[in-house]
Amino acid sequence: MKILVTGATGQVGSDLIQVLHGQQPRAGRATALLGAEAVREGEFDVVAFSHSDLDITNAQAVSDAMASLRPDEVVNLAAYTKVDLAEDHEVEAYLVNETGTRHLAQAAEQCGARTIHISTDYVFSGDLGRALVESDETNPQSVYGASKLAGEAHVGLGTVVRSSWIVGLGGRTVIDVAISAAQEGRELKFVADQVGTLTSSADLAAGLVALIREPLDGVVHLAGSGEASWFEIIASAVELAGGSRDQVQPIATSDLNPPQRAKRPSYSPLISERLSNTLPDWSDGLERLVRARLND
Repeated sequence: MKILVTGATGQVGSDLIQVLHGQQPRAGRATALLGAEAVREGEFDVVAFSHSDLDITNAQAVSDAMASLRPDEVVNLAAYTKVDLAEDHEVEAYLVNETGTRHLAQAAEQCGARTIHISTDYVFSGDLGRALVESDETNPQSVYGASKLAGEAHVGLGTVVRSSWIVGLGGRTVIDVAISAAQEGRELKFVADQVGTLTSSADLAAGLVALIREPLDGVVHLAGSGEASWFEIIASAVELAGGSRDQVQPIATSDLNPPQRAKRPSYSPLISERLSNTLPDWSDGLERLVRARLND
């Protein structure tokens, strides 16, 4: 099966490429996820594109690539993800998250390929006070969320995978901030009134492989199990890195200085009414991420 992956150098992309090649990401689990067996040698023919390799906002480039490669499945991980910056760069956010997605989905469908497109919990307002399922009404509160929702609408033949609070080992993340604070004895302040689900990029990558093998059309929620605030997540990360939970103080979103430019969902854990199996608990994924980073 030939798999074309866009955004392949990002956190999820890097882990997905490893999984598709039968390797385990450093923060991955030894056991298979979602009931999927380990990838067999030669099972997938993978074509990985970074932004510099394929600009999804360029319709002709996308069409040419699709016609030349003729993949069986397209996994779109390319996205404009600068949530606060998107408030002042709406055109750019929509160009990537909606127009780029439309280019890929349409070109894929023309050559008979399915599309797996990654979306976000930010398509919801998060004001229901409970975990969110696929059939819940969407109501994005930010340009980023609205642009991702607009992109979802263009995926006809394939799957929209909504995930949340994705963290991996690529680049510097909030996990690195927590580890540094633990090692230096510094105090941190994180919001306690934004509740969701942390998702390990390695776990999400394994879940995507399961969806490649056993296609499920429409919208699917695939995120870490359980729920926690950012305060709880960072306090746990500091403790795992050898510090004390007391180093992290809970604050309200309204107390942030400077304030967040974009409004986030206040309560947006994602659960699925369509999948019988789920990804590991957020704390499990967090522990593996911290351990892997400490071993760098």
